[in-house]
Amino acid sequence: MIYYMCKYTPVELFAGFQVPCRRLEELTDSFEAAESLGHPNICGYGKALLEAALAPEVDELILVNCCDVVRRIYDILEQNKKMGFLYLLDLPHKNGEAEEGMFQAQLGRLLEAYEQYSGREFQPELAWAALKAAEVSSDGGAQPHLSLQGAHSGAHLRDLVQKHFNIPVCDDTCSGNRQIAAADKKPATAREFMTDYGKALLNQIPCMRMMSIKKRKVLTGGARGIIYHTMKFCDYYSFEYANIKDSREVPLLKIETDGTRQSSGQLSTRLDAFAESLSLSDTERETKRDERYTAGIDSGSASTDVVILDQDKNLVAWSVVPTGAGAAAGAGKALAGALEKAGLTEADLGKIVSTGYGRETIGRGDASVTEITCHARGAHYLNPEARTVIDIGGQDSKVICIDGQGTVQNFVMNDKCAAGTGRFLEMMARTMELTMEEMSALGQKWREDVTISSMCTVFAESEVVSLIARNTPSPDIIHGLNKAVAAKTAALIKRVGGEEVYMMTGGVARNEGIVRVLEEKLGTRIYVSEYAQLCGAIGAALIAME
Repeated sequence: MIYYMCKYTPVELFAGFQVPCRRLEELTDSFEAAESLGHPNICGYGKALLEAALAPEVDELILVNCCDVVRRIYDILEQNKKMGFLYLLDLPHKNGEAEEGMFQAQLGRLLEAYEQYSGREFQPELAWAALKAAEVSSDGGAQPHLSLQGAHSGAHLRDLVQKHFNIPVCDDTCSGNRQIAAADKKPATAREFMTDYGKALLNQIPCMRMMSIKKRKVLTGGARGIIYHTMKFCDYYSFEYANIKDSREVPLLKIETDGTRQSSGQLSTRLDAFAESLSLSDTERETKRDERYTAGIDSGSASTDVVILDQDKNLVAWSVVPTGAGAAAGAGKALAGALEKAGLTEADLGKIVSTGYGRETIGRGDASVTEITCHARGAHYLNPEARTVIDIGGQDSKVICIDGQGTVQNFVMNDKCAAGTGRFLEMMARTMELTMEEMSALGQKWREDVTISSMCTVFAESEVVSLIARNTPSPDIIHGLNKAVAAKTAALIKRVGGEEVYMMTGGVARNEGIVRVLEEKLGTRIYVSEYAQLCGAIGAALIAME
């Protein structure tokens, strides 16, 4: 079995040896083996590739030098001496006549190397037959469809994305959109096969490594939307994403992975929100009134909020309780509290919609909707003029751009790190032996401007401890923390292209110090409703009416 990682790998050549090929795309739980052999600054894809290549079953591997990281992986594996056959194929940056000749020679050397290693004889007619079959193997062009573009994905990512959409998802990533054409005449010799084959491989839809990338524009043709996958430190695809973002004609979502199974929850939230925005844009949003009441449950990492609305969208009752160790128990307690305040029973509720990170696990509700969509709808309910919603929650931060009907136009979330979130502030308050309410009040009384240089929760805590040891007044330290959170939030707003009117939701909206500092950075006022923390639950209750 030959393993490979790049769409320019000549897999049909090995059909001429009657040897099957398999793309190396397994996910990993950690980079333990990779980091023990390679430099820690190797990108996530490189570490994941190295980790997969070190598996016992991988004995034959073809690498293509699509970037310097792959060359480093090759060097490590060659030094490791684990594999029976390891080959690094040099790929030209262009597809002109000279480059085609050079690549043909490269393929010839690979053929000779495998003949010598395996003792098998190459049969060009079998390779040509495999190439003819590959002409129709691509799923590109499905109508209608979503285009998954960008850096290496693998079947696992495509399958994960597909679970969130009811139309086909085409793998148009750099290793997925493999489309090559074979010559009509069956080759009689290996040389004849290589002449046409090298040209066919180089004339695929180019990856971002190539000098001419004009043909990549066809990937968007007929797509309902684009999900663009990037990996940290992969500049090739970061540049392309920036260009698509500036000139996009269809809805666009950016996702990022690191080659591990981490952050699947946040990734699912992004995909669900994108699916909801596509669905809502296709339907006329009319509210179907129920004779009874509707409820929204926002099961967050820190608190669970419940809101009950009547048929006229009036806020009848609400409840906020700590989520605690069990999301289901927190949801039950919050719902019971809201029903008691309203003088109702659960039988009086027409529909219940859940949202938040615990929406799928609380076991309550007729449907679940992402907090992205719910915060957008709730924000529009509380302030129809709002166009940019800033939600700093317990586990993550989000900035959502909405239109005049409360429909999501674009959104961005912070990285999987807790920096700049409510959890970050809770940790800092605990370090200073303050409650969140005390922290908010003291932050307004600062005198000296203190800067917290690190947004990492662990390192920021060390800075705070050092400032306390130097007898720095608590209000000044808190102001420094507020500035750090506001700076990270302002960066998210800039990334998503936020514009007035700004509105802040979530529990951190009650921290006046952060709101004031963020207003200074934006140069304008931020609207904060008295029901800011209930925004997600309100949106869920509104959706329950539809």
